[in-house]
Amino acid sequence: MLQNSSILANDNLSVAPQAAPASVQKASLPPLQDAFGRTFDYVRIAVTDRCNLRCTYCMPEEGVEFKHKDSVLNAEETMRIISVLAKIGIKKVRFTGGEPTIRKDIVDLVAGAASTPGIKGVHLTTNGLLLHRYAKDLLNAGLTGLNLSLDSMDADRFMRITRRTGVNTVLDNIQLALDMGFPRVKVNVVLMRGFNEDELEKFTAYTKDHAVTVRFIEFMPFDAEQIWGSGDHFASAESIVARIHSLYPDVGPAPGTRTEHHIFKVPGWAGKIAVIPAFTRSLCGNCSRIRVTADGSIRNCLYSDDEYNLREVMRQGGTDDDMIALFRKAFADKAIDGYESKKRSDAKVSLSPHRGSMTQIGG
Repeated sequence: MLQNSSILANDNLSVAPQAAPASVQKASLPPLQDAFGRTFDYVRIAVTDRCNLRCTYCMPEEGVEFKHKDSVLNAEETMRIISVLAKIGIKKVRFTGGEPTIRKDIVDLVAGAASTPGIKGVHLTTNGLLLHRYAKDLLNAGLTGLNLSLDSMDADRFMRITRRTGVNTVLDNIQLALDMGFPRVKVNVVLMRGFNEDELEKFTAYTKDHAVTVRFIEFMPFDAEQIWGSGDHFASAESIVARIHSLYPDVGPAPGTRTEHHIFKVPGWAGKIAVIPAFTRSLCGNCSRIRVTADGSIRNCLYSDDEYNLREVMRQGGTDDDMIALFRKAFADKAIDGYESKKRSDAKVSLSPHRGSMTQIGG
């Protein structure tokens, strides 16, 4: 169900964003590939760099320098990107942030993406605090997957990590998503030594009676240089997997996405447990994702500082072919893995400023 266009937050469109008609959505162009033969069929689009939390592994309490709204992609530009990408084989769209539910047009964006020919799945990553306001409309708009970020079930610890209150709201909204029948509900947990490592068993036990995938994600160095440098908080995927096996000796492998490098299910339990080696980067060989930042830059790797300014191509009158050419250039330049990307960025002065916070990169 589309919302009235008067609530659009970041543009002056007089109508809600619409997908291009099927007649112009011919999937006859070659797919987007890199020099190593990987095919990219999944785009993560940050719809804002702003957030209503201040997580210690993301940005400082005072925030970061947020983009002026005129620099952020508007709804029409976002839908154009999705339409163009669908022509070259992109099938999955994920809206991220910052926190995407602070965009008042988020339901319209989901509806537009879901109605784009060639797009098979539309997903949202959220901290869950505002989900109850939009859940019914998001489901009706065609949202097929929800990832909710929750790093602690303890109120005091939640406050310490996020610098805000609201853990019960997030837990209630996870249950709401399950009760409403969203096709896929996942809980993302950034596991950190000295912070929440002792809650691993509590989170895994949550999958006994809840049909969610709890995903433990390695802490990454995108916290605006707050706590990463101390070197005390990193918990490796290998150590997390070992702990899961020690807790549940009968745990077995389960099907999951390419990102879910390790995924398990305890026999008889409703949900699954996954571990994502985001820092150790053993998943790079299966990479299939494109990142578009809130201000319209293409990033071919989370660990690369290189960016390709798609927003300027659009605003200077570029054609769809010009946009496709820029995507192909970005992925022709992609390194073999995150380590090589980081090495390249360290060896040169980036043409774009270094983004030190995950909210600036796009979650």
